[in-house]
Amino acid sequence: MQSSQLQRTILWVVFSMSLLFLWDGWQRYNGKPSMFGEPPAVQADAGAQGKGATPPTQNDASIPAAPASAAGAAAVPGAAGAPAAGQPRLEPLKLRSDVLALEIDPVGGQVRRGELLKHKASEEAMTDTGNVVLLEEAPGRTYLAQSGLVGAPQGSSFPTHKSVFNVLEQGAGEGGAQQLKLVAESGGARLVRTYRLAPGAYTVDITDEVTNVGTEPMRPVLYMQLTRDGSSPPGDSKFYSTYTGPVVYTEAAKFQKVAFGDIEKGKGDHAKGAADGWAGIIQHYFVTAWIPTESATREFYTRKIDTNLYTVGATQPMAELAPGASASASTRLLIAPQDQRMLESVAPGLDLTVDYGWLTVIAKPIFWLLQWLHGIVGNWGWSIVLLTIVIKTMFFPLQAASYRSMARMKAVSPRLMQLRERYGSDRVKMNQAMMELYKEEKINPLGGCLPIVVQIPVFIALYWVLLASVEMRNAPWILWIKDLAVPDPWFILPLVMAGTMFLQVRLNPKPPDPVQAKVMMMMPIIFSVMFFFFPAGLVLYWLVNNIYSIAQQWTITRTIEKAAAAKKK
Repeated sequence: MQSSQLQRTILWVVFSMSLLFLWDGWQRYNGKPSMFGEPPAVQADAGAQGKGATPPTQNDASIPAAPASAAGAAAVPGAAGAPAAGQPRLEPLKLRSDVLALEIDPVGGQVRRGELLKHKASEEAMTDTGNVVLLEEAPGRTYLAQSGLVGAPQGSSFPTHKSVFNVLEQGAGEGGAQQLKLVAESGGARLVRTYRLAPGAYTVDITDEVTNVGTEPMRPVLYMQLTRDGSSPPGDSKFYSTYTGPVVYTEAAKFQKVAFGDIEKGKGDHAKGAADGWAGIIQHYFVTAWIPTESATREFYTRKIDTNLYTVGATQPMAELAPGASASASTRLLIAPQDQRMLESVAPGLDLTVDYGWLTVIAKPIFWLLQWLHGIVGNWGWSIVLLTIVIKTMFFPLQAASYRSMARMKAVSPRLMQLRERYGSDRVKMNQAMMELYKEEKINPLGGCLPIVVQIPVFIALYWVLLASVEMRNAPWILWIKDLAVPDPWFILPLVMAGTMFLQVRLNPKPPDPVQAKVMMMMPIIFSVMFFFFPAGLVLYWLVNNIYSIAQQWTITRTIEKAAAAKKK
C-alpha cells in the first residue's frame, strides 16, 4: 500500500512539473520572459538600445534598395540632403484631429509619434497623456512610419526618410482637415509631400509629388515602410499570447503573417509582388499599415536592419520623368484600433488584422452576433452573457446527449469501483469486465466526449473573439468591472468561476483511477489561478458558460434519475 501511495505521489509530482515546464516553454516560444529568470535574447537586445547605443534608424541599411525594375539604381550612404552627423534633432511638426495626434520629424518626414486620443492606455503601459501611443521612438522602443524615393543614378540619391524637409504650408484645409506640406530636393528630384488628416479618420492621406529638376530623365521609386523593434508591446500579458509583427496582404496570396523571428532567420515568406495589397504591423487591438491607393505594380519586402530592429514595406515605381516633368503618387497611412467595421471600409483585407487564426470562418459570424446583441442591450458585458447563452442553447441537443451519457456513467460508477477492487492490478480482466458492464447497461464510454468535441471549435472561436475585439477595451460591465479587457481587480469572477468548476467536477462521474480523480479535482484550482490574470470579459464568458452548463446538467441528470426510479417501482 505504501509503495502504491509512493508511486501516485511521484506521478503527481511529475505531472505538476510537466505542466510547469510546458507552460514555461510556451511562454519562451512566444517571446515572453521565462518564469525561471531567463530573458529572451530579443528583449535583451531591446534593452541595449536604451543604454546609449547608436539608434538603428541612423543606419543606412534602413533605406531599401531600388527594385530590379530600376536597373543600376542604388541608395547611396551619405546622400545629399541628409542631416550632418551630430546635428540636433529638429522640433517635430504636429497634426491633430479628434482621434489622432501625430508628430512628424522634419528629417525625412517620418511619423515618429502616433497617439490614439480615444483609447486609454492600460496601467502597465501608461503614457504621459494617458492615451495609447502606437508610433514612438524612445529608449528601448522604436516604431516609425517612413517613406522616400530610391532609384537615383549611381553616385546620387533622391530624398529619403533621412533627408531634411522644409515646411511649405501648414494649417487647416477643406472640410476641417489638418494639412502639412513639406519639400526636399536632392539627386535632381524635388519631392513635395502633403499630409492630410481629416476629422474622425484614422488614416493619413499622403501625396508625394516628384518633379525632375535635373537634366536627365529619371524613374523614381516610392518606398513606404514601417520600422519596429521586435519586443512585445508595453503592458502585453504574460499569461496569454497574441501575435505582434509584420503582415502583408494581396488579393492573390491573402493575409500573411511574417514573424520577427522568421525575419531574423531570413525565412520570412510572403507575397513579393502584386498590383494591389498593403503592408503593416499588428499587435493586440491595434494596427498600422501603408496602403497604396493606386492600382500599380508594387514589391513587398521584410528585412532585419539592425539588432532587434525590423522593417516591412513596399516599393512602387512612378512614371518616367523627363527634365521638368512631374508625377505624383497617393498613399494612406493607417494608425488605428482594430475596429472591423472601420477597417473594412478602408481597404480589402484590413479586417483580417483582427487575428482569429484558422477559426476566422467561425469567429466572424460570432462577432457579428455579438455586435448585434450589443446594439440591443448597449453593454458589452451583457452582450457576452447573452451571446454565451444563445450559443449554449443552440448546442443544447448535443450537450444533452453528453450529459445523458455522463449521468449513466455516474449511475454505474459504484459498480466500476467494485470491479477495480475485485481485479486489483489485473488491468486486462478489469477492462474486459468494464466493457461487459458498458454493453449490459448500453453505455458508450465515448458518448460524453464526442458531442463536446464537436463544440470545441465554436467555443475556441468565441474565446478568440472576446480576446481580440478592441471593443472590450475600457468597456464597463457592472459595479467593480470597469474594463472588460483587463483582469478583474478584485478577483471575484475568477473565484466564482473556480467554484462553478468544482461543482461541475462533483456532478460528473468520479474516475475509477484515484490519480485521475485527484487531477480532476486540481484542475479548477489550476484554471482559476490562470484566470486571475485573464481579461474580465473572457472570465465572464467562462463563468456564464459554466453556470448554464451546470443548470443543463442538473436538469438532465434529475430527469434520468426520476426515470430510473420509476422503472424500479
